[in-house]
Amino acid sequence: MVKILIIGPSWVGDMVMSQSLYITLKQQHPNSTIDVIAPAWCKPILERMPEVNKALEMPIGHGEFNLWGRRKIGKSLRNQYDHAYILPNSAKSALIPWFANIPTRTGWKGESRYILLNDLRPNKKAFQYMVERYVALAHPRTEMESSHSLGGIHTLPKPKLTIDIPVQQKTLEKFQLSSEVDAIGLCPGAEFGPAKKWPEAHYAEVAQFAVNNGKQVWLFGSQKDVETCQSIKSKVSLEGQENIHVLAGQTSLIEAVDLLAACSTVVSNDSGLMHVAAAVGCNVVAVYGSTSPKYTPPLAEKVEIVHTDIECRPCFQRECRFKHLKCLTELSPQQVINGIQKMDRII
Repeated sequence: MVKILIIGPSWVGDMVMSQSLYITLKQQHPNSTIDVIAPAWCKPILERMPEVNKALEMPIGHGEFNLWGRRKIGKSLRNQYDHAYILPNSAKSALIPWFANIPTRTGWKGESRYILLNDLRPNKKAFQYMVERYVALAHPRTEMESSHSLGGIHTLPKPKLTIDIPVQQKTLEKFQLSSEVDAIGLCPGAEFGPAKKWPEAHYAEVAQFAVNNGKQVWLFGSQKDVETCQSIKSKVSLEGQENIHVLAGQTSLIEAVDLLAACSTVVSNDSGLMHVAAAVGCNVVAVYGSTSPKYTPPLAEKVEIVHTDIECRPCFQRECRFKHLKCLTELSPQQVINGIQKMDRII
């Protein structure tokens, strides 16, 4: 039996996409065990991945070097694993498997990790999509030269988070939500920065359209997104507001997972919740501003990707260097509504 340790990513979307690697490893080694080291907030997400045996909490903060702390963790894991996969690109992320003396340590070239990794992959940029970069690590280096080696993104296993129906029902009851009326989820936040955030007024037009067509609208996000979500709700007609529920800042991450799974369609900026919505089986309308679906698209069965084609995008900047945010402001609500209508035949 192969015992595998994964050094996981630190962002919600990346963690969700990494499941494609775990699925691939399980296909190759059905009797393997896969443990994942990740921040504490990741544990509930990892518990929804049937391929993962155990989530190990990373006590060292994101961006913190803490050599002695990593050495202590590594030494505690000695003689437990046969193979490690290091998904982040930093040198510090490769220290724990090195201190653990794990025989095979696989990862992409980055930050002079030549000593720390003994199965070093040379050129991740030969693979267009992040999910391809993850899955490529499961295959021998000699077979992985470019995206063509994997047969294209559509051939890769898609992330699929499990939903416990009784737990989901309790979550619906906790927030006094009904599953009898079709729900459209809106995710207007983005940790990356304002260059990913579609305007509140545009989201409000989509919300108004939804309630006008007999839907309820659930607004998701973190505590940082509460004001944005309240603003969106306030822009909808008074009679429509009773069908709009602001969940931002109210739910835990795993509660958000269960509630997103109860939505028929989710409209989201390029964010972690977009990838969660894809992984729980929603139809997804993905709104792209400064970033590009040619790197981290939602891996949903039914997806509509909307963006403008102005000259300066994608720039991959957190803030608009021209201060106009035209990649977002000129992306009309009707484009998103068209995407919803295309997938949701009820409207």
